[in-house]
Amino acid sequence: MILRGRVVVVTGAARGIGLGLATRFIAEGATVIASDLPGGDAAATAIGARFVSADIGREADIAALVADVLAQEGRIDLFCSNAGIAGITDPMTDEAEWQRTIAINQMSHVWAARHVLPHMLARGEGYLLNTASAAGLLVEHFGAAYTMTKHAAVGFAEWLAVAYRDRGIRVSVLCPEGVLTRMTEQADYLRRTAIPVETLVDRTIEAIRDERFMITTHPRTLPIAQARVADFDHYLGRMADQRAIVMAARSGGPPP
Repeated sequence: MILRGRVVVVTGAARGIGLGLATRFIAEGATVIASDLPGGDAAATAIGARFVSADIGREADIAALVADVLAQEGRIDLFCSNAGIAGITDPMTDEAEWQRTIAINQMSHVWAARHVLPHMLARGEGYLLNTASAAGLLVEHFGAAYTMTKHAAVGFAEWLAVAYRDRGIRVSVLCPEGVLTRMTEQADYLRRTAIPVETLVDRTIEAIRDERFMITTHPRTLPIAQARVADFDHYLGRMADQRAIVMAARSGGPPP
C-alpha cells in the first residue's frame, strides 16, 4: 500500500508506538485520525492528526470511532488496531484484570474488524494492521494474560488474512520485542535489547508498502519461534531457565 492520500486510523496514538506510527503516516502524506483515551488530543494536535477519543476496551467506543471517521473523512483505507496493555499476571490475578486485558489486547481487534470490514469489503479494498507482540509468537516471562491475548491476536490476524485475501483486504500483524516506550520502562530484561520507536516505524512502513503479513523488530524472533515449533520441550525448558535468571536478577539473589 502507498500511504500518500490514504485515510488512516491509529488507536493508542497518544504515545509510544501508536504516536510514532501516526507521526510517520502523516509524513508519508496520509490523513491520520489518532485515537486514544480522553486527554490524548494534545499529542494528536501536535503532529497534525485529528483526534477522536475512544476506550478500545469497549466495543461501543470502537463502533463510534469508525462511524465518526466514515462520517467525517468518508472512508478508512488503513485501520491500525494498536492500543494494548501489559502487566504482571498469573492464574490467581483478579478476574477484572484478566477481562480488561482480554478486552483491550484481544477483543479490540475483533471489534475493529467487525465495524470496519463491512465498509472495506463494500469498497473492495482495505488494510488492517494489528499490533500484537513477540509474546504472541513466544512467551512473556511475567504476563500470563499478556501472553495469552497476544497469541490470540496473532491467530486472529492470520484468520483475517486467509479469510479475506481474495476480497481485497490486506492484513499485517506487528510483533515487536522490546521497544523504548513506557511499557518497557519496568522491564530491564527487555530494555537491554530494546530499539527506538523510529526503528520499529521504519520496518512497519516497509512491510505495509510490500503488504507483508508478519512484521518483527528483532532478528532473533522468528528463529526462536521456528525452534519452538520444531521442539516445544526444548523451547519451554529454555524459556523456564531464562525466566529463572530474570527473576533472580529482580530479587538480587541466585536463580531458584
